[in-house]
Amino acid sequence: MPVKPPVETSRDLNPKAVKYLQDIQSPWKLWLYFFKNLPSAIWWGIRVKSATTQRTEVTIPFSWRTQNPFQSIYFAALAGAGELSTGIMANLARMSAGNVSMLVLEQRAEFVKKANSTITFTCEDGQKVFEAVDLAVSSRQPQTVTMLGTGRNENGEVVARVYITWTFKLRA
Repeated sequence: MPVKPPVETSRDLNPKAVKYLQDIQSPWKLWLYFFKNLPSAIWWGIRVKSATTQRTEVTIPFSWRTQNPFQSIYFAALAGAGELSTGIMANLARMSAGNVSMLVLEQRAEFVKKANSTITFTCEDGQKVFEAVDLAVSSRQPQTVTMLGTGRNENGEVVARVYITWTFKLRA
């Protein structure tokens, strides 16, 4: 059984955020998290390949559970995996800042190529989201940030881009 590398962070995180980062990289703890919060992710077979404060990778398989009638992955399943690639970092930033709420404000997607193999969504907007959350806390004003999850097939070709606009607000 392969051993996961230690959790990499380039920031000081509070213990709750560190635990979250470790838990989402444990297959059985991730399954429990999905069962409680995102049951469709279990059905689709979504996996967290890696997660740090700067980059996340989420995979979704091409299988009968994700397939549409056109022999490719259903757009909603792709959008869900793309959102999760951004949401992991957004949630991590929120947790590391204290009592901050987060919500999807807008979602937009581009489907570039037929998704007929396992797709890996990568998000590298950690710096952006942590800055937005820090500003929401320091200014006490809601902040928004648009994050990009880029889906690539097994050949490295871009098949989808999912843009998620998150809003962060310091709770009273």
